[in-house]
Amino acid sequence: MSTLATPHAAATPPLAPSPAGQSRPFDAVWPIPVGALLCLVPAVPPVGALVAGIALGLAGANTRPAPTRKVAQFLLKVSVVGLGAGMNLALVLRAGMHGLAITIASITATLLAGRWLGRKLGVSPDATLLVSVGTAICGGSAIAAVSGAIKPKSHDVAVALATVFLLNGVALMIFPPIGHAFNLTQVQFGWWAALAIHDTSSVVGAGLAYGAVALGIATAVKLARALWIAPLTLWLAHRHRVTTGDATGSKSSFPWFILGFVAMAALFSFIPGSANVGHSVAWLSQRALVATLFLIGAGFTREALKATGARPLVLGISLWIAIGCVSLALVKFGLIF
Repeated sequence: MSTLATPHAAATPPLAPSPAGQSRPFDAVWPIPVGALLCLVPAVPPVGALVAGIALGLAGANTRPAPTRKVAQFLLKVSVVGLGAGMNLALVLRAGMHGLAITIASITATLLAGRWLGRKLGVSPDATLLVSVGTAICGGSAIAAVSGAIKPKSHDVAVALATVFLLNGVALMIFPPIGHAFNLTQVQFGWWAALAIHDTSSVVGAGLAYGAVALGIATAVKLARALWIAPLTLWLAHRHRVTTGDATGSKSSFPWFILGFVAMAALFSFIPGSANVGHSVAWLSQRALVATLFLIGAGFTREALKATGARPLVLGISLWIAIGCVSLALVKFGLIF
């Protein structure tokens, strides 16, 4: 049989489904950035943005998950800094001092419970520590900081982050309905969300869905709580050096965006007549946060779902349920504030 072909035909073969012979639902990069831009529309709720992002992520629309995560982390920090413009600095400091004993007790109890449960489940020590720290303090930010101190295997970091991320998405969707079911006031819900939800993004998202007062309390308490990343990371770095004999030291990250939040809050708290501008900046930051939640959801790919593993996920869920139930009871019966 003759196989005549022109150079043009050889250079432009017909489009094939995929190397594996299967059609792919998405071959373009546009669905994620376009979806994020649509989430800036005021009518889009935080939970809707997250669910839409997860759906696209699992469907394979996020063809560039690594850049998506970087953009999401950047927007998260910028959004939190901007939210400071609508906060009262005195409220943030009061929340931190008022919850000092609760913070120390809850962090210690979570770390001890996580260590005990991790041993029972046969989870690796590093993965146990990362999941426990992420649950106790500030989710992915705490995991990232501690990872720089103890130098765990990349697989343990991935498992811990995937576990915390999965629970963050669930918390953002179920916490507001649970709060309404238990007739929590906005102040009560703000405290509960800050104590029981891992990442700042989901804490702020849940508070935003519950109400303006809940958003303020949740953000202030969570950011004050996140400041404990610094001393805990330094202590873990010291323990790592002593245990392993590593004299080279290790660099640990610090959530500098918290200082930006404080600076923004101070700027619009103490400058006379700046309250209206501050509220406008905070509103824009809230919309940026909704887009951030979409990007976070889009990062939840099938590979990330598989990376959670069974035992670390059981550990994370167990700690999360325990912290959520205990803190809910304490808040409901007025034993925390």
